[in-house]
Amino acid sequence: MARHLGTMTQHPIPDPIHSVPEGIEQLLEIMKRLRDPKGGCPWDIEQDFATISPYTIEEAYEVDDAITRGDMADLKSELGDLLFQSVFQAQIAADKGLFDFHDVAKAISDKMISRHPHVFGDESNQKSPEQQTLDWEREKAAERKRRGETRVLDGVAMGLPALMRAQKLQKRAARVGFDWPDVSHVIDKIREEAAELVEARESKTQADVAEEFGDLLFVMVNLGRHLGVDAEESLRSCNAKFTRRFNAIEDGLAAKGKTPQDSDLEEMDALWDAVKAAEKTAR
Repeated sequence: MARHLGTMTQHPIPDPIHSVPEGIEQLLEIMKRLRDPKGGCPWDIEQDFATISPYTIEEAYEVDDAITRGDMADLKSELGDLLFQSVFQAQIAADKGLFDFHDVAKAISDKMISRHPHVFGDESNQKSPEQQTLDWEREKAAERKRRGETRVLDGVAMGLPALMRAQKLQKRAARVGFDWPDVSHVIDKIREEAAELVEARESKTQADVAEEFGDLLFVMVNLGRHLGVDAEESLRSCNAKFTRRFNAIEDGLAAKGKTPQDSDLEEMDALWDAVKAAEKTAR
């Protein structure tokens, strides 16, 4: 987003755009100008769906990061950046004669109305959250069928983070009965996969090791699902904990006039254990 702000600073937006009411219509007009072959921004003009997609994913993660940090000012900014990505993709589609932003807004509005008959239709709004979830999933299944997605796993996005996609694939399969009856069976499977990984490491190729490691990860995600733990969020939290504790190790070493490169595993382990104990005491 900083690149776009810099571009707009160097090439002030003409008065006709300023005359557009503030808000979404102004943003749509700005995007249209940026993509205009006559006088638009060369970088914006040459983009397509594929080249913009990584930015869209990045902005979604930055929204999540702002929420995690509780920074509401940053959240407002990041939500704007994410909205801009939707506007950008819609403008690319409009330039190709496919659809425009208003079509996108109409489609999601229709979808939300269709999926909430207890709010917008004649159905009772006294349904439990559990029943509403079942109704939601049933409507989504009907939508997939209308799109021609006939297989159980059709429609689970390929671009999702691997842990998140694994969980969604497992959840979809579980809906049709392909699931372990209880968590003990999952734990047994973890032991089996761990043993196969050890065997592959001892006597097989690196490709076999990678395959068995993937199998073990997949079963671990399944264990999280059975325990009600979101694998992606759990690992993200673990990453944050590791970063926090390792930073504390660096601080501890710095207090002694040292860096990790000047230290050894025994000293860093001792600092790690001290940080871990301090965190438990503070709980």
